[in-house]
Amino acid sequence: MKYRTIGTGPHSRRVSVLALGAMMFGSTTDERTAFALLDRYAEAGGTFVDTSDNYAFWTDGGQGGQSEELLGRWRRSRGVGGEMVFATKLGARPLAPGTDYVDNPEGLSAKVIRESSERSRERLGLERLDLLYAHIDDHTVPQRETVEGFAALVAEGAVGLLGVSNQAVWRVERARALAAAAGLPGYEVLQYQHSYLRPRSDVPERLFPDGGLGHAGAELSGYLRAEPALTLVAYSPLLKGAYARPGRLPHDYDHPGTPARLAVLHEVARETGATPGQVVLAWQLGHELPILPLAGVSSLDQLEENLAAVDLELSTQQRARLDAAH
Repeated sequence: MKYRTIGTGPHSRRVSVLALGAMMFGSTTDERTAFALLDRYAEAGGTFVDTSDNYAFWTDGGQGGQSEELLGRWRRSRGVGGEMVFATKLGARPLAPGTDYVDNPEGLSAKVIRESSERSRERLGLERLDLLYAHIDDHTVPQRETVEGFAALVAEGAVGLLGVSNQAVWRVERARALAAAAGLPGYEVLQYQHSYLRPRSDVPERLFPDGGLGHAGAELSGYLRAEPALTLVAYSPLLKGAYARPGRLPHDYDHPGTPARLAVLHEVARETGATPGQVVLAWQLGHELPILPLAGVSSLDQLEENLAAVDLELSTQQRARLDAAH
C-alpha cells in the first residue's frame, strides 16, 4: 500500500491512497461479506474508509445509518483504533422515512450538524470523527451558520478534518473564505465523482437540482491547482462497473469522446497486462492533481483487483496518450 497526507495542521492524517467505500455495507452487502472485505482491506494496509449517515436509505425506504452501524460493529469486533481513518457525511439524510434528500434533506443548519454528527459518532463508536463532510449543499441556511457549526465541532475535539461534497465550486470557495476570515477551520477535502471518462456537460445534474456539482470537471480541477493544500477524494472512479461492463455506462457518457478515450484505455490495459479498471485507478493515483480514488466493492475479487492497481505504474508516454484522447 502507498500513503498520502490529507489536510494541514494538527488534524492532518496520513491515509492509504486507495479509499474503501462502504455505501452498501449493512444493506445489499451483508455483514459477513462486508467484514471479510474490511478485514482484507486492513490486511493490505488500507486505512481510509468512507461512509455517510444516509447510507443506504433507498434500500428500505428508511433514513439510512446501516453502513455506519456495521462499521461500528466491525471496529468493536476487531479492536480497531486510531490506525484506521473513518470519513462520514451529513446533510443528505432524509428527515422522514419514505422521503429522500432531494425533497426532504436534513440540511446543514448548526442544529443538524451537531445532532447528526453525534448520531454518527455513536453508530461508529468513535469519540471523534476523523473527517466529516457536508454531503450536499443547503441554500436555506446562511453559509456562515454552516461554517461556524462545523468549526465548533473541531474546536470541541468531536471532529478532525472537514470536507465538502457535491457543491458548486463558488459555494465551496465562499465557505472557505468565510472560515478563513473568521480564523476558523474550513473544508480541506473535496469529494466529487471523478473518472477517466468524462460526462457530457450539457446534461443537467441528475442528483443535485439546486445547482450542486456532482462531477469534478474543469472548474474544480482549476480550483485544485490554485489551492494545492486541498485533496480530491474521487467517488465512483470505476463508474459502478461500467469499464468491465460497458452496458452500465450512464447515458450522459454517450458522446464522441467516450469511444476515443476507451480505445486508448484498452490499448494501455493490453500493454500493461492490467484490466481497464486498474488502469483508471493508476491514472488517478499518478495524476498531477492530488486525487485519492474511493472505490466501493461487493466481492473480494473486486477488492483484490483494485488493490493491485496501487502498484501499477504507467509510463510517461502511456499517461500522455490517455490524457490526450478526446
